[in-house]
Formats: sequence, structure tokens, C-alpha cells
Amino acid sequence: MTDQPLSADDAEIEADVSLWPNPRVFFAGAAATALLSFMFLPTPAAIASSLLGALMIAGADVDARELLLPDAVTLGATASGLAAAFFLTRHDPWTGLGVAALRATGAAFALFALRDIHQRLRGVEGLGLGDVKLAAAIGAWLPLEFISLCFTLAATAALASVALHAFRHKVWDVKAPFGAFLCPALWLVFFVSALPP
Repeated sequence: MTDQPLSADDAEIEADVSLWPNPRVFFAGAAATALLSFMFLPTPAAIASSLLGALMIAGADVDARELLLPDAVTLGATASGLAAAFFLTRHDPWTGLGVAALRATGAAFALFALRDIHQRLRGVEGLGLGDVKLAAAIGAWLPLEFISLCFTLAATAALASVALHAFRHKVWDVKAPFGAFLCPALWLVFFVSALPP
């Protein structure tokens, strides 16, 4: 019996399966971030942090395996970050939302510009559009003074991982899933920024 070629619908379903996070990783990570959030943060911030944690666990897991950040993660994180800015801003929610939208736009534009410059200079894609979309989420979730910390943590961890891999395997052309480092950095920095004084 010969294999039947996949229809377009079947091929799309098969491709989408790999964009789901590993259930064990997802549920364990989401439970851990929720537990930490409710232990240390006020309830509204803990709810937001738990949602962000679940999204970032999913994004990191998929990107680590597939070198892709699903839109459900990046766009979901941006939308929920804007909602969190509205609901967590006590005095003027609309201003909080507007400022978060400006930060999201600025962060995405900055990373898109860096992506474009790298591609023009090197002739290869260094950052994917998923990373650019995730930058919008970073801008939506984090206060301005914490955005650079998030990128610094992620870049440092990614460079250390690439260097270790290159040293161990003597392979110098390594593709790193930057989103797999940006996702946990975003949750961690948001968690720290939301801690009560």
C-alpha cells in the first residue's frame, strides 16, 4: 500500500502540531510561575504574571524545538500586556494603556530595525519576525526602565548558550532560538518589576 500525499489541510494540521508546547513542560512551568506569582505579588499582578508565565513557557518550549514563535504566543502576550497595563494602572487606566502601546510600538520598531540592519550587512536573517512581535509584548508588559534589562538578560543567556554549544561540539555556525531566551527573561523581569516595595 503506497502512502497517499497529504492534502493541503492535512499538511497544515501536521505543521501546526509542532507549534504546540510539550504538555508536561507547559503545565509544570505554568504552575511554577503561578505559584511564585501568588506567593509574592498582589492578586491583580499575580493573575497577570500567571497568564504571562503560561504564554512565555509555551513560547520558549516551541521556539527551542522549532526556531519559531507562534503568533498565539507573541500576539497573545502583546494583547494581554496591553490589557494588564489598563487594569493594573490605578490612577489613569487609559493613559497606562496608551503608554504601554507606545512602548510596544517602540520596542518592536527597534528590533525590526536591528533585524533589517543585520540582514543588509550580513545577507542573512539574524532575527525572525517572531522575535520582533515578541519585542512588542516586552514593550507592552514592562516599564520603560526594565526593557533594556530584559534584552540584556536574554542576549547574555543566548550568547553563553551558543558559546558553550560551539565549544563542546566544535561547530561555529550555530542558530540560537532567541525567543527561547526572551520569553523567560520577559516573565522574570515583569515579576521583579511587579514586586511590592
